[in-house]
Amino acid sequence: MRILVTGGAGFIGSHFVRCLLDGRYVGFEDCDVTVLDKLTYASDRSSLPAAHPRLTLVVGDICDRRLLADVVPGHDAMIHFAAESHVDRSIDDPAPFFETNVMGSHLLMAECARSGVERVVHVSTDEVYGSITSGSWTERCVLEPNSPYAASKAASDCVVRAYWRTYDLDLSITRCANNYGPYQHIEKVIPRFVTSLLAGQDITLHGDGRAVREWLHVDDHCRALSLVLGKGRAGEIYNIGGDIELTNRQLAERILHLHGADWNRVRYVADRKVQDQRYSLDYRKIQDELGFEPQVRFADGLADVYAWYRDNPDRWADVYPDLRVPAEVGGGPAGGAAGVPAAPTVPAQAR
Repeated sequence: MRILVTGGAGFIGSHFVRCLLDGRYVGFEDCDVTVLDKLTYASDRSSLPAAHPRLTLVVGDICDRRLLADVVPGHDAMIHFAAESHVDRSIDDPAPFFETNVMGSHLLMAECARSGVERVVHVSTDEVYGSITSGSWTERCVLEPNSPYAASKAASDCVVRAYWRTYDLDLSITRCANNYGPYQHIEKVIPRFVTSLLAGQDITLHGDGRAVREWLHVDDHCRALSLVLGKGRAGEIYNIGGDIELTNRQLAERILHLHGADWNRVRYVADRKVQDQRYSLDYRKIQDELGFEPQVRFADGLADVYAWYRDNPDRWADVYPDLRVPAEVGGGPAGGAAGVPAAPTVPAQAR
């Protein structure tokens, strides 16, 4: 079997690829994997094995029709991670989000339909639902995106669904809670909080810090995706939740505790122009149909993530130009996984 993974050098995509190559997913143990990735600031070649007999990396843009015509044919399945995904960046400049997330998805689906790709999973986000005061979203809830990023993902969901309905593409859509884990770009809130503390800087909280997010470890998310890829029904949407809801303030408190710091290391900044107040997913559908259950306890996963960034300063230290990383920060082999060396990241705002 040949699987195409778009955005496979990004945070979630690279985790999925590493697990595929390790044979962790039932039914996909010996598959050949093609990663198609533009290698933007948010992706990193070093998050993938330096060399693997079943891995092919193609550097390119999903908006490149000719490239897709060369790359897509011959694959049995595709899982589509590639997207612009940062809310603050989408507010500053929405155009790349609609170009990549909407037009890129259209071009990919068109080539999959033309080439006869047998199975497709489109990876989306809970942010397409907007904000919910109480209860949790089911897959039948109306889409009410509030940021350009969320709107572009909601539009891409509609585009790919149309390819199922119109062109009989065997396709499922997933919508997941906030992910966390190793290798995540430090523009996202958990790695930003952790590395700020490790670099001797303060944590910054948007607004009053009361916005609520639901959290899921990237390993649980990718395991759920493998179940949808293997057994999900065509035309269906699957929410992937984690049952852990925290205000950003509560999240900061937990990370401060891991670092041995107090609230004096926190400062408040102006809230973003668009701030969804609460996300919460009802994911009983994927539990009942595919048997998915989260396995990583948030306390354990957060501690592991803190340790990973502490032990791998080469992944983030150059984002803080005045930093001299203390010896005790580099407590483990830089780069983390065997055969996956460290590489610098690019500074950006926390999510």
